[in-house]
This record gives sequence, structure tokens and C-alpha cells, in this order.
Amino acid sequence: MQFPYYIAKRYLISKSGTNAVNIITLVSVVSIILGTLVLFIVLSAFSGLKEFNLSITSIIDPDLKIAPASGKTITLSPDQEQQLNSLKGVASYSKIIEERAYLEYDGRTSLAFLKGVDERYLDVTQMDSTIFVGYWPSPGEPEVTMGLLVRKRLSINVGDYGSLVTIMTPKPGTGQITDPTQAFNSSKAMVSGVFQAGDALDNDHVFGNIDFVGSLLDYPVNQISTIEFKLKPDADEDNLREELSTIFNNNIIIKNRIELNDALYKMLNTENLALYFICTLVLIIALFSFVGSLIMIIVDKRKHIKTLSDLGATLPTIRKIIFTQGALMIVIGGAIGILLGAILIVLQQQFGFIPITAELPYPVKFEVINIVLVYATILILGFLAARLAATRINRKLIEDS
Repeated sequence: MQFPYYIAKRYLISKSGTNAVNIITLVSVVSIILGTLVLFIVLSAFSGLKEFNLSITSIIDPDLKIAPASGKTITLSPDQEQQLNSLKGVASYSKIIEERAYLEYDGRTSLAFLKGVDERYLDVTQMDSTIFVGYWPSPGEPEVTMGLLVRKRLSINVGDYGSLVTIMTPKPGTGQITDPTQAFNSSKAMVSGVFQAGDALDNDHVFGNIDFVGSLLDYPVNQISTIEFKLKPDADEDNLREELSTIFNNNIIIKNRIELNDALYKMLNTENLALYFICTLVLIIALFSFVGSLIMIIVDKRKHIKTLSDLGATLPTIRKIIFTQGALMIVIGGAIGILLGAILIVLQQQFGFIPITAELPYPVKFEVINIVLVYATILILGFLAARLAATRINRKLIEDS
């Protein structure tokens, strides 16, 4: 192995006698560097975008959420609540009432997802940090905070007791409705604030305190829809799931943040995979010039190859020389591409010279896994390309030189 490596290294650092071959070789190395650079930057940018999207869900979604396995509500007994309070891995939990609602104000209407939360809800999530007008509903008061798009459809004033929104929810029960006017519970509330937490929530979510929403739905005090949990950093999620299932006799569905955003996670992973394959395809195209440059080197050094053969070098050894030269070009070019990409990512993180908005730089994330993935990709594809080029050397080529 020492002999092929020594000759390949000399070929790598020495210039060819033909200027065109030098230019083609330089272009192929630059294409390797740029291909590696682009792949690393794209993956780092998508990692940053993925983290940015998921950071939004971490603000509005709990660590764990339980819902009834059947029906719409859970009846929480004092004994069950006492057991919840004694769970060691739980930092806080909040009781929630959820229901579809119909909003009306000054002749304008909107469908909404009404969510009544208790005073501990803001210990579980950071939903109040998304409010940009007004304030979070006060405990026990007929106040609601609504998404930006809901407020836009209703065109309602914020913090104005002269502008009350009418909230209507369907009455529970069965049987045929004979009088549509008696099919809904109705109450008025003041809009205390408006939040902006992404289109999914801004479009239909309305938050109020649990007492107000519970009375609107005629729920008993111990009847709720879901419970949301914030876990301690050292919490054992699997153990907590077992304890919660025991407390509620396995009549609940338990989901963590990933499961609550299953569609989002699948979409992000699919997009990441698609981007990786697209950039890899570009890299493969760039490697065609690399294969061409190695073939040009072979043609240019036919006399050297003939000399090596005459000195006793076998055909596999000569092929190994060209392969080693190509491999060195790939290793060095890939390393330079990743180094340049890492510098650009760090500069973007520090200075944000590529913005999305005036205040928000494009999110990027430096991850070791991206370095490993990109370098492994360029090495595997590059070595295959070098192997392909080396096979162009045959006995006829040597004899005709």
C-alpha cells in the first residue's frame, strides 16, 4: 500500500505537462468542494428551520397530555387528583376543558376551538408569551384571548367591555332537536388579548378560564376534557405513562409533544430526506467532472504508467495508484467543503447576515451528525467514482502507450 500511496501523492501535488489537464483537475476539485459545501449548508439550514418550527410547539404544547379513551370528558375524582399531585416526575399540570364554539360579534361570525384552562396552565406552557395585544384572561372572569385570525374575522376591540363577543356551544344530550334556539348554550365575554402562535392556532383557538368555560358548557366541577403536564428534567416518561394509566384505569390516551405534532414531525423528516437526496443528486452530477478529470490524468500519464509497468508494477497496483489519487482528492476536497460550510454556518449564527425578516435571521444549526452524514456521503460516492475511473486502465492501454 505504501508504494501506490507514495506515487499517488506525487501525482496529486505535481502539475501535469498539459495545461488543460491542470485546469480540468482544478475544476473537478472545486466542484467537489462546492458540492460538499452546498450539501452541508442545506442540511444545517434545514436543521435550524426544523428546530425553529419545533421551538414554537414547545411554547404551546405540553410535555404530556392525557385525553379520554372514549367519550369527550374525564371525571376527575379527589382521590385521582391527590395521586396526580404526588407524581414525582411532574413539575405541574393543568386541567383543560375543550369544545367547539360559534362566535358572533356585530353581525360577524367565526367558528372556534374554545379551550378553558385553569390558573396553572401558564406553568405548563408559555402560551402567554405569544400575546402581543392585551393580556391573558383573569381567573374567574368572563374574558377570553383569541388568535389573530379569529380577531381579524370578527373585527372586535380588545379590552373593551362595550364590545363583548357572544360565545355559543352545543348543549350536551341526545335526541332530536325540535327548537334550534334551545340547542346552544350562550354567554358573552370580553376579549382581553390577542395571541399569535402560528396559523394553526391563530385561525380558530380561543382561550378562557376553566370556570367560565365550564359554566358555559354546564359541566360539573370535576368534569374536564384533558390534562396537560409539564415534566421535570429528570422525569422518566415511560414510568409516568404507567402511573397515569393506573390512576385512570387505562381509560385514557397519553401523548407526548412528538405524538401531538406527529404530522409536523413526519413532514419535516420527509422534507429533510428529500432535500438530502436532491443535494446528493447534484453532488453525483459534480462527480462526473471528477471522473472525467481522472480519466484525463490517466491519458496524460500513459508513459508514466508504461514505465511503472516495465519496472514490475502489476495492473491492480497501477489501478490502485489512480484510485488512491482520486481518493485523496475526495478526502481533501470534502474536508475543505465542510470546513468552509462550518465557517459560514457559525457566521450566520453569530451575525445573521441572511435574514428572513428585519428582526429574524434565517435559522441554522451546527450539528455533528450533519458533518458525519455529508462527509460519509462524499467519501462513499467519491470512492466509487475513483474506482470507476481506475478501471479504465487496462492491459491494452499500457501496451499502446
